[in-house]
Amino acid sequence: MSFPRNETLQNDMLPVDIVLGPPWWHRHTDITFDEDFFFHPVRRVEAERRMEKTLHDRWGRFGLGADHDKDLPVVGPVHLAAGYLISEMLGCRVDYLPDGPPQVIPADVDRLDVSLQAAFESPAYRRFGELVDGLKSRHGGLVGDVNFAGILNIALDLRGQSLFMDLSDDAEAAGRFFAGIGQVIERFTGEIGRATSSTSVSVNRNVRNIPKPVWLHSECSHVMISTNQYERFLMPFDAAWSKQHRPFGIHYCGDDPHRYAATFAKLPHLDFLDVGWGGDVALLRKHLPNTFLNIRYSPVEIVKHTPDEIRQTIRELVHASGNPYLTGVCCINMDDQVSDDQVTAIFEEVETLRAEYRAAE
Repeated sequence: MSFPRNETLQNDMLPVDIVLGPPWWHRHTDITFDEDFFFHPVRRVEAERRMEKTLHDRWGRFGLGADHDKDLPVVGPVHLAAGYLISEMLGCRVDYLPDGPPQVIPADVDRLDVSLQAAFESPAYRRFGELVDGLKSRHGGLVGDVNFAGILNIALDLRGQSLFMDLSDDAEAAGRFFAGIGQVIERFTGEIGRATSSTSVSVNRNVRNIPKPVWLHSECSHVMISTNQYERFLMPFDAAWSKQHRPFGIHYCGDDPHRYAATFAKLPHLDFLDVGWGGDVALLRKHLPNTFLNIRYSPVEIVKHTPDEIRQTIRELVHASGNPYLTGVCCINMDDQVSDDQVTAIFEEVETLRAEYRAAE
């Protein structure tokens, strides 16, 4: 049996990865997620090495924690999945918690206005610049990236629920608002990408298993809008970025990505799609025959399931995708209730599936 591949991605069969949430790390390693974790150059390096060591000790046989013995100048928290920095650059307050991800406090701005210059002159970006300079001076370069969130996610952080009224009451201003945020994202990812050749490991860690770096646009909040609103206001950005940033991907962690299946199929390119838990994988594959579908196991549901149930669910979802070279498996932001055996089941089942598919080739 021969399976078609996406040559833009150049990936091996069934890449798999996990992200453990701050509560897990805090409980098992005593790591605290204060501002220094994110912005102090020494803490950045120490924390990432400690996280790599923990992963290596528990799941090193599956390839995790390969950098456990290295001091790497990791510019952002690549073992977490949290967007915070661009929202803070644009004026939101961010609370840094000892045992949780950064909490972005909506700014509830009165004007649909974004200043590119102000964002990159903000205290948040200056602090990030000091981190970058500190890492470079100590290590001579940078690796990793920082979660850049997404246009609608950031717009909601800035404007709050009033944004949904803006879409109908002042569509032209809303469009300019989105465009301004898009410019900030474009510049931010450009700077990071040029420095590290990576933009999106912090969005979904499984992209590190794709040889060609994926540019992954987060669309968590698209569950709150219609496909018509997406096509009118936001699809033009994805269409343009899909031409500029190959491989291009969309991170959709909501439970209805299949609602966008036919719409996403209209994009010039969609190399990678994060498929939120509850998504109809078979329907997505029907509309997106050449897209890599990254199947996301729910971090909430996994703690309720036995290892055998986890294995069976992964098997069913992978088979629904229909192509092991256009399918990945992940579970993101598991909390401290998940057991090692539950995590191990993910990797063991993927290894079993790889062997079965290889035997059938």
